[in-house]
Amino acid sequence: MNRRKMFRLCAFVVVVGMIGAGLATGQEQAPPQAAVPYQPKFPGDPARSESEAQALGYMRVVLRAEREYKKRHNKFADTLQGLAGTGSFTKRMAHSTDRGDYTVGFHSEKDGFVLTMTPKQLDQEHRSFYAEDDGVIHGDDQKPADLSSPKVK
Repeated sequence: MNRRKMFRLCAFVVVVGMIGAGLATGQEQAPPQAAVPYQPKFPGDPARSESEAQALGYMRVVLRAEREYKKRHNKFADTLQGLAGTGSFTKRMAHSTDRGDYTVGFHSEKDGFVLTMTPKQLDQEHRSFYAEDDGVIHGDDQKPADLSSPKVK
């Protein structure tokens, strides 16, 4: 009787091993999935990736809130925290400068401000962005964006 149990146990181990090997082989032979190309969010969307779309969306919200803040207070906000609650810019958005693949930069100046979105990895799908109080967004995929960088359409 011990022999029979031993035989069944060995057979079970062999079957489980074969199944595991088959699964591993099947995984290795699976074709690599092609990267899904970015789908524009609206006609004329200048973003090249989901990360860029999120970064540009954040910038548009900040720029809109600054415009509204200036109408109410006759000056621009000194900090992102001071801007919170204006328009659709929330305290949560002002809480952290980490925005996924990007880091927010905000510097208040005497009669204006500079807003930047710097990617953690600068490449074709993660451009850096720059905007001042005029509301024009500039982008660059070679270096940190500045006023001389091409305008984002």
